Amino acid sequence: MRLEIPVPLPPVLQNLPLPIIGSPLFIISNPKLVIAQCKAGVVGAMPALNARPAELLDAWLAEITEALAAHDRAHPERPAAPFAINQIVHKSNDRLEHDLAVCAKYKVPIVITSLGARTDVNDAVHAWGGVVLHDIINNTFARKAIEKGADGLIAVAAGAGGHAGVKSPFALIQEIREWFAGPVALSGAIASGGAVLAAQAMGADLAYIGSAFIATEEARAADSYKQMIVDGSSDDIVYSNLFTGVHGNYLKGSILAAGLDPDNLATSDASQMDFAGAASRKAWKDIWGCGQGIGPIKQVVPAHELIERLASEYRAARARLVLT
Repeated sequence: MRLEIPVPLPPVLQNLPLPIIGSPLFIISNPKLVIAQCKAGVVGAMPALNARPAELLDAWLAEITEALAAHDRAHPERPAAPFAINQIVHKSNDRLEHDLAVCAKYKVPIVITSLGARTDVNDAVHAWGGVVLHDIINNTFARKAIEKGADGLIAVAAGAGGHAGVKSPFALIQEIREWFAGPVALSGAIASGGAVLAAQAMGADLAYIGSAFIATEEARAADSYKQMIVDGSSDDIVYSNLFTGVHGNYLKGSILAAGLDPDNLATSDASQMDFAGAASRKAWKDIWGCGQGIGPIKQVVPAHELIERLASEYRAARARLVLT
């Protein structure tokens, strides 16, 4: 049974030119990419932990807010989409208090929380008027997130890049929509405009796209990383928890380049997760996260060109459905 009572999206998520959030990519996302995404009409996002040292976060948020404000002054007819900052709320993140304070200074409009739902974090974001979206991999975690005050959910289904779940998107969205009518973004192998429309058709409000943005000119990824995505397919993705203690999807070629056998990876101890330490940064630097939906990625392009393709495909998919 699906809830049929419509719940409007928070104002900050209404009237987006495209119903897309560019997911925060650890190490890879930076102000240049976020600004390009927002100017092109999708929510741009980056992890707070990408700013190293911690003091750099203030400068990055200043750069983003000033650039988007300048864009809006120059183009009042097509204002930029809002931006989001991802906060890892796991106990190993010893920067959380500092990074939240910087976000409060700039009144970051959207905060994406990961690896633990926390009432205190949600309350802090709400105090400056921000919206909290919490990423989850199953319905149990979804309920906990909303109970602790998150405004919306990011359903990370099978095939998503980086830390990912194993649930079918059909099953996950269906279960969430039985009890929750608020904002939901769907993550998992979305890299075409048709997939964006499919996410909406099954009940999500927004598509959450990450891996496709790695292969953009603005992304802070090695050229060989971007090319591996262009050359790859879903057959080149390996699911493992070895590298961070949390299960995620990675490019097989990067695992081979590290001298490991992708078909015989050990299992890691989840209790050893450390998202503030050098080990985590090294894992993501050398072992490249990526989702299964990279088939449509045929070349490295500027972010705005990728978004233009998604928009064109989205319109064409809607037109096909109307015609049938």
